[in-house]
Amino acid sequence: MTAPEIADQDHRRLLRHAFQLEYATIAWNTLEGVVAIVAGLSAGSVALVAFGLDSSVEVFASIVVVLELRGADRSGEHRAVRLIGVGYLLVGVYVAWDTITSIASGHRPDASPLGIAFLAVTVVVMLLLAAGKLRVGRAIASPTVLADGRFSLVDGALAGSVLVGLVLTAILGWWWADAVLAGVIAVFALREGAEAWRRHDRQASAER
Repeated sequence: MTAPEIADQDHRRLLRHAFQLEYATIAWNTLEGVVAIVAGLSAGSVALVAFGLDSSVEVFASIVVVLELRGADRSGEHRAVRLIGVGYLLVGVYVAWDTITSIASGHRPDASPLGIAFLAVTVVVMLLLAAGKLRVGRAIASPTVLADGRFSLVDGALAGSVLVGLVLTAILGWWWADAVLAGVIAVFALREGAEAWRRHDRQASAER
């Protein structure tokens, strides 16, 4: 077997692994979004609802990645990076507004045992998915897979942050921790959205 044939086999293997990671992300984040929003609405937790909305953008991002990986047009892949950035920005703006109104009204969420248990598992799952995507994305030189890997990394970090807020609310009664952590989600989402937008512009300029 020649070196080009071996390289081609390795690329196909890595591409299959990328698809598996994206499908796993879509399945988990669909469940994650539903559980977080339901638990958040039940407990009156702005941070949990915000995290559920963030998960819905992660599902969108993974679907975009799958569609782009199935195509051959890399310019379309760069547009997908910008679409993922738009998703971040929309979530960031909405959550920022909801956080401000929650703090202004002095809203006090209830404890959420379901949210605490599910987020603890989510931290582990998302960090494993992020590590896999970043490794495969670098190997196949895919900006979309890399962007989605960073998205999963942020998702895992946010899950940990919201988890801390829920625990503080449940144990110490720090009602404001929920709003503060929702604000953290908004800041992360806005920052990552802006970065994805700038990354798209840099990639497009480099190819001109």
